[in-house]
Order: sequence, then structure tokens, then C-alpha cells
Amino acid sequence: PSPASVGRAPGPPDGGWGWAVVFGAFISIGFAYAFPKGIAIFYKEIQDFFGTSYSEIAWVSSIMLATTYGAGPISSILVNRYGSRPVVIFGGLLCGVGMVSAAFCTSILQLYICVGFVTGFGLALNLQPSVIIIGKYFLKRRPIANGLAMAGSPVMLCTLAPLNQFLFDNFGWRGSFLILGAILLHCCVAGALFRPIGAATASGKTPTIEEGKEIPKEEVTKDAMEMSNPTNVPMENKTEEEGGKDCCEKINQYLDFSLFKHRGFLIYLIGNVLMFLGFFAPIVFLAPYAKHIGIDEYSAAFLLSILAIVDMIARPTTGIIANSKWVRPRIQYFFSFSIAFNGACHLLCPLASGYTGLVVYSIFFGLAFGMVCAMLFETLMDLVGAARFTSAVGLVTIAECCTILLGPPIGGTLIDTFGDYKYMFIKCGAVMVLAGTFLFIMNYYNYRMLAKEEKERKAKEEDPKSVRTENEGRNNWNKETAQDGPELEPLREEQEGLKKEVNGT
Repeated sequence: PSPASVGRAPGPPDGGWGWAVVFGAFISIGFAYAFPKGIAIFYKEIQDFFGTSYSEIAWVSSIMLATTYGAGPISSILVNRYGSRPVVIFGGLLCGVGMVSAAFCTSILQLYICVGFVTGFGLALNLQPSVIIIGKYFLKRRPIANGLAMAGSPVMLCTLAPLNQFLFDNFGWRGSFLILGAILLHCCVAGALFRPIGAATASGKTPTIEEGKEIPKEEVTKDAMEMSNPTNVPMENKTEEEGGKDCCEKINQYLDFSLFKHRGFLIYLIGNVLMFLGFFAPIVFLAPYAKHIGIDEYSAAFLLSILAIVDMIARPTTGIIANSKWVRPRIQYFFSFSIAFNGACHLLCPLASGYTGLVVYSIFFGLAFGMVCAMLFETLMDLVGAARFTSAVGLVTIAECCTILLGPPIGGTLIDTFGDYKYMFIKCGAVMVLAGTFLFIMNYYNYRMLAKEEKERKAKEEDPKSVRTENEGRNNWNKETAQDGPELEPLREEQEGLKKEVNGT
């Protein structure tokens, strides 16, 4: 059923069928995040098969990741129009078709189209709806639910890394792509678990009102004021000159562009766009780097499994910590620290010369990566609220797709230029430390400004007449005394007594 006929529950159940939804999101998010990293196992062989460079083969993952993020607004619009369930099922079908088609590719350009664009778009239709529906089923336990759902990525990566190596040894990269296409069809099963909740309500801007029931009253009021726009004006009152705004209004019905006036959202957006310039490249090149220094194929693939196992434990643990009363009020600081910690791991990676060093790097990298991913969407919802989260996810992902697209190819270019992987790791580490520092400083500023604005708002509510001048007070004295309560009754009696004395009564 369409969202026009399926609304929201009066409040998120925080359990029940929500845990089945978390399991479905676990599968969908797992494939969306892990699959572009898992196919890096085939890159060395595909590179030799087509005779391409490191930077050219890196474009496969880059295009897939960029399409996954860049198609965020399309995914958000489809979710608002049709709901999460049909969107995820359709995305699973696209993923399967893309990988099966890739098995018959005869050039690297065809791989870009089949694996990069088609499969990447299918993964986009899996990622955003899965994140959005968790926010509708959970409120109090939302950080824990997000952490558990995000744990799907390391679990899938831990499974896909050795599985892909096994498939390649037995079926080659073409046969492996056929089998992987069939495996990705499990996203359709995951989407079937995304049952809509609640009774039917109005459409249009209704997500603001319906989902607003999941958050505090003050936040609902603020979101409702910010979300108000000319769409609420009756059509018959519009002039001919306003007719040109119809297209913008229809777009704004699904994507709330007023978020670009939101200070916290802009800080989050800038920091994340910078972060993604160095976020995925180290994972894409970890296995090729291990093979480059003479480590065998299975041991190189096992590094990704080690990273994924630690990541698997780190995500739900981070969700529990983020849900605590000490961290949740200032979760943005915790997120900033996680990004900077991630960058520090990459800066120290060049010191790992042997397999033992790479194992230690994989452990710390998995911990830092899991911390960032567990809070990636929770911090966004903390800033903008559940009412505008759907639009925020779409706008953030399309802004991030540029740096996601450029990150791995820039790393591959550094490897091709210097013949050494350490410059790629140093670049990624420096960028992420810079992003974490930026977010920490700007979130401190944002918290200070929010506290100041809240203090001013309370002062105005407690003393609403303080702005009146002395003359206005004199002119309106009689009017005010007539309207004031019984506490001014003694003053009025004294004034009446003075009038009687003057009149000689």
C-alpha cells in the first residue's frame, strides 16, 4: 500500500515487530555497505584480465559507492511515495540483475555500468529505506536498534571476503559474479519484512506531523514551523505569477530544502563530505596492499574478515554507549572523536610492514570504522529530528557522493604515481583527522549557540512585557490593571480611595 493510505502509529512501538524490521535492515544495510568492499577481492585478477591500472579498477567501487549515495534523494522520494517495502524489494532485483549482467562484460567500461551504476543504484534503494524505517519503529531504543542494524555491514563483509576468494578459486570472477547476483536477491526477502505501521492519515507534508509524534513536543513545534511553506496555501488563492513555483513545491514536498538553513545540519554535512574523501579507500586497497607485499590471497582476504569481526562487535557496543545518559546528550562529540580516531589509525598504518602489523591495523581500523558507522545516521537524526530525517538522509547522501566517488581513485592515483601504498594511507588519515577536528570545534560552537538561544527564549517567555517602554507603560496602565488578576486588587483599591478623597466623598 502507498503512504497515502498507510500512515504512522501514534508512537513507535520500540519493540515487537520492530526487531524483525531490524533484522531486515541488518541484511539490506549489510549488503549496501559490505558489497562494494567485498568485491575488492577480484580486483587484482580483473586488473590483469583487462590490463588496467590501480586507479582504473578503483573506479568500479567508487562508481558503485557514489551511485549508492548519490541516488539518496531518489530513494527518499520513492520511500515517501510508495513506502520502504516495495522500494527495497525493487532494489534487490536491480542488484541481482546488475551482477548477473556483469558476468558477461567484455570491457572495464561495461563493468562500470553493470557493477557501478546498476548494482549501485539497487544498493541505494536498500540503504535509505532501511535506515528510515528504523526511526519509525524505535525512539527510546533507537541508538541500539541502529547499532544492531549497522552491524550487518561487518557481518556481511566477514562472510563475503572469504566467500569471494572461494568462489574465485572454483568458478573464476565471471562465475562468482553470477552467484553473487543470486545472493543479492536476498535483499527482496529483507524488504518483505518492512511492514508499514499505523492507520491512514493525510498525505503531502504529513510525514512532518505523523513522524513528529515520535519526538518531543518542542521539536515537533519547531519542525512544523520550519517545514511550513507555500504548499499549504489553497490552489485557488495562487496567482498566475506563482504558477511557476509548482515544480519547486512538488520537489520540496518530498525533500525539505529548508534544512540548508539548519546550522547543525550544515556542520554535519560539511564534516561528512570531507570525511568521505578518505573513508572507503583504505578498505578498498587493504587486500591488494597485502598481496602487494607478498602475503598470500587467503591471508589477505582474512584481513578483511578480522576488520569485519571487530567492526561487528564495535557497532552494537557503540550503540549501547551512545544510548547512555552520559553520551546521548552530547553524542556529536563522540562522533567527532570516532572520525579523528579512524584517521589516526590510517596515519599509523605505514608503520605496519609485515602481516602481524597489518593484523593489528585491521583490529584498530575495524574498531574505529564500526564506531563511525554506528553513529553516522543517529547523529543526523539527533540534529534534525525524526520529522525531517527522510529528507536529510537524501540531501546528505547526494552531497557526499562526490567525495565518495573521488576517494578511491585519488588513492589509486597516488599508488600508481609513487609505487607505494603508504601515501594513500597518509592522505586518508590526514583528511579524516581534519574532518573530526572540524566537527568537534563546530559542534562545540553549535551547542553553545543552542544553549544561548534557549536561554533567550526562556527569558522572553518569563518576562514578555520587558520590552515595553516607560511611556507605553503609562498610557496602558489603566488597560493593564483592568485585565490583570487579583494580585493587583490592593493597588486598585488604593487608587479608588485616592480618587474619592480628591472628589470630597
